[in-house]
Amino acid sequence: MNHLSCLTWALCFSILSLAIAQAPCPKNQSTPLLQFKQGLIISPPRLQSWIPNSDCCKWEGIACNNLTGFVQKLNLSGLGQLPISGNISFSLFNLTHLEYLDLSFNNFSSSSIPPSIGQLKGLVYLNLSNSGFSGQIPKEISELISLVHLDLSTSSLISSLSSTPLKLEDPDFKTLVESLKSLKELRLDRLNLSSSSSQWCQALASLPRLTIVSLQMCSLSGPFDKSLQKLVSLSEIHLDGNSLASTIPDWFASFSYLEELHLSLCDLEGEFPAQIFQLPRLQMLDVSYNRRLSGYFPYFPPNSPIKNLLVSNTNFLGPLPDSIDNLGSLIQLELNDCSFNGSIPVTLSNIAELLSVDLSFNKLSGGIPSFGSQRIQEIDLSHNLLTGSIPTSLGELRNLTRLNLKNNQLIGSIPSSLFTLPSLKVLDLSENGLDSSVPDFQAPQSKLETLDLSENGLNGEIPGSIFSISNLKVLILSSNKFNGTLHLESFLPKSVNLSNLDLSRNNLVIEFRSLNSSNGNESFPHLSTLKLRSCNITKFPDFIKTQERLKDLDLSDNLLEGEIPNWLWKLSLDQLNLSKNQLQELGQLANPSSSSLALDLHSNHFSGPPFLPSAASFLDYSNNLFRSSIPESIGIYLNFSIFLSLSNNNLSGKIPSSLCNGKNLQVLDLSHNNLIGSIPECLFTIDSLIVLNLRENMLQGSIPDRFRSSSDLRTLNFNGNQLQGEVPHSLSNCSNLELLDLGNNNFSGTFPSSLGSLTHLRVLVLRSNQLHGSISDTGSPGFSALQILDLSGNNFSGPMPNEFFQNWKAMQEESQTNSTQILQYGFLYLSNLYYLDMVTVTMKGQNLEFQKILTILTAIDISNNAFVGVIPSQIGGLKGLRVLNMSRNTLTGPIPDSIGDLRQLESLDLSKNHLSGSIPLGLSTLSFLSVVNLSWNNLSGTIPKGYQFQTFNAASFANNPGLCGYPLDVACELDVACEQEQKNSTSNEEAKDHSLEFVLGCGLGFVMGGGLVCGPLLVWKKGRRCCFEWVDKKLYQLAKQDGSMGRRRRRKK
Repeated sequence: MNHLSCLTWALCFSILSLAIAQAPCPKNQSTPLLQFKQGLIISPPRLQSWIPNSDCCKWEGIACNNLTGFVQKLNLSGLGQLPISGNISFSLFNLTHLEYLDLSFNNFSSSSIPPSIGQLKGLVYLNLSNSGFSGQIPKEISELISLVHLDLSTSSLISSLSSTPLKLEDPDFKTLVESLKSLKELRLDRLNLSSSSSQWCQALASLPRLTIVSLQMCSLSGPFDKSLQKLVSLSEIHLDGNSLASTIPDWFASFSYLEELHLSLCDLEGEFPAQIFQLPRLQMLDVSYNRRLSGYFPYFPPNSPIKNLLVSNTNFLGPLPDSIDNLGSLIQLELNDCSFNGSIPVTLSNIAELLSVDLSFNKLSGGIPSFGSQRIQEIDLSHNLLTGSIPTSLGELRNLTRLNLKNNQLIGSIPSSLFTLPSLKVLDLSENGLDSSVPDFQAPQSKLETLDLSENGLNGEIPGSIFSISNLKVLILSSNKFNGTLHLESFLPKSVNLSNLDLSRNNLVIEFRSLNSSNGNESFPHLSTLKLRSCNITKFPDFIKTQERLKDLDLSDNLLEGEIPNWLWKLSLDQLNLSKNQLQELGQLANPSSSSLALDLHSNHFSGPPFLPSAASFLDYSNNLFRSSIPESIGIYLNFSIFLSLSNNNLSGKIPSSLCNGKNLQVLDLSHNNLIGSIPECLFTIDSLIVLNLRENMLQGSIPDRFRSSSDLRTLNFNGNQLQGEVPHSLSNCSNLELLDLGNNNFSGTFPSSLGSLTHLRVLVLRSNQLHGSISDTGSPGFSALQILDLSGNNFSGPMPNEFFQNWKAMQEESQTNSTQILQYGFLYLSNLYYLDMVTVTMKGQNLEFQKILTILTAIDISNNAFVGVIPSQIGGLKGLRVLNMSRNTLTGPIPDSIGDLRQLESLDLSKNHLSGSIPLGLSTLSFLSVVNLSWNNLSGTIPKGYQFQTFNAASFANNPGLCGYPLDVACELDVACEQEQKNSTSNEEAKDHSLEFVLGCGLGFVMGGGLVCGPLLVWKKGRRCCFEWVDKKLYQLAKQDGSMGRRRRRKK
């Protein structure tokens, strides 16, 4: 009976379920849907099931209530499918039982969100994201009080395509969301809220059930308002791309349900709360690209759930903790561009799920650890201080696709197993100290696409197996010690996909046979970049003729001579570098097909007038034998030019005013020629000009006072001409000026004090002119960035102002001696082209021309003027100073002791002044000091001993009547007395004992008595010097007396 009852109930339940599942779609549901479809533009097979007189509950994207047949769900998302476009019919909003509406990832670019959407009072889920809707968000959405999920966000791509993106003005953000008390998920990415911290934070705080909030790139401002603490259920926070300019509050660590925290590109500052790393549910943390955000990694607790840890491009620092292996679920670790130091923890090898590691651009040292995860796909340890050899264990990571160890200090050999990794696509070992040969290998199935071994010490022959990698696209082997002869026609045809080849700067001899048939060239790969710099090439490779895709060709520093072949000008090149060869003829210079051509022909033997292509962005014809004048029509060739250098030739005549047609010129260098006449005024109206170098010509006239505030000038070099007049006051308008060299001209007037307002000015050279007057009354001391000042050979007078030395902040920084930063300007984005400034500095007694100005080169030269007074003691504050020349003035007083604080000083010249007093002992402790000239002064006392002072010759101290001691021939009195005492002491042992007793007794008496008098003076520098001289004199008198007594005793005997 019970069994029968169970069967009956089961049968009834089945019948009831079947009846419910088969509830048909009412016509008042299908009709609005078909009307909605008519307004859409659809690409098959989308919505093909939407057929009249059929059950709409079975249509694509539709779900109905099983009991009533009313449509409850409409999902027409275009994600992964062909997008729908057209207009939204109002009939859609007759589906009043709708609870779920998803129209995301479509293209309703001509539509706004209809206000009728407010009729769908039962909506729980609304997703209109990335569908191109524009205009004002209707306030009726705020009436959908049942909403749990609201997504109106827009991706960056969709946002860029929309001419009128969604906006939220009426209602504002607060009005939109304050009634949606059921909301759990809110996504409004890239919707301009323009809301202050208190407004948007308090608006969110009014949604007590909120678990996910995503307001990326919404123009929100900070700081975080404490009202956010009310959202205790938050599991995801996405605020990337807002300029919050705020610290992260400690109370973020109280969000115990938090699983994802996204705060990248938020201009965050201060220290990141370390407790956040220890949240029990945190899986994703991204605070990357906040340069002012600092922090450190704490101890990671066991079983931490973190899967993605991204703090790149921040100021996080300190060591990586050994507890990092407690992040057992870690998949992605991005710590690049930070300040982490110490070694990479070996415990990293214990993380079995790791897929990607980026520790590049830090200060990590020590060896490379093993990586235990066999799933790992990407490893980037580049730009660190890693040492040792490349571990062979890296060759066991079968899923590795990218390995970058660039710019470290690795040595030894390359494991051959790296070349045979089955999944590896990118291998970059460049800029290390690898010093072995490259092993031969067999990898017929290799997926390697990029191989960069440049800037190492690799030697031997290049193995042919490298060229047998069929997928290889980029091969860079430059700047090594590879040797042997390489026949390109034997290797290149094997690299069928190769597009970028760089074999420059090795010990290779590149050879190739002339290919007479076009078929021979067809087997070569289609290269886009070919660099064979310094490869002992004697003729242009024939196979280049057919390289129609070639954009970048570098054959510089070879043995090419004669004429440039005409076929080379017919290639559609973007960059052509033939510099440092022995070429004599340009050939039939054709018009390039690209206006972006960068043409470098410097350091050849070209002669005659300089012919230019009709359109080029970069033209370097320097260091050749071009003669005659610059063509008057040169301006018509400069419409697209950014760089033009004709320096170091034999050009004569005037500077043509048509140069001013180059409205895009950033660098104009006509230095070291024989140009005459005046400088065209229009040159100073080219606002794009960054560098104007007319150095070492015979130009005359004055500099027009027409520099504009819109000028971008950074280098102005007119040294070695015959220019006259005053230094233009309008130069102070050039706010970006870094180098001003007007030396060796005929400028007159007073010191250009207005230049002190230029906060970027690093080099100021006014030497060998006719400038005069005091520089103390400047009005604006400034010059805070100055690192080289040369005022020598003028008629400046008066005292050196103390405030100058106090304001030169750049010289007050004690720089590192191994710094390689130089003054240079990059141009032509992604071209690696730079213009290097140069300057002449009188250093170590010679005029040295610096072609590269290191930022650590600091020098002051005020020699050959009429400065008077004392040397200010404030000069000792210039801790980074390396060259100091104050010779040939009328300076008086002592050499300040503070000069002994200039620990970086290499060259000191104070000769031909009226300095007095003794040489400070501190000078003898300067270990870098290699040149000293204190001659022709009134110095006195003993020359200090120790360190570099032992190496200087007598000329360094000559013509100081009061100086004595080595290396001068004048011995000090105390030295003479000591020498005489040694002679007397060896004549008679008894007399020696007697004399010793007498001298010690008398000496101690005098010293103790003198000490009572001089002791209090020891805190006074002058008193201390006088006291020491008095003691020396008395000891000398005692020694003389003792010697005469010895002689009398011997006569008695």
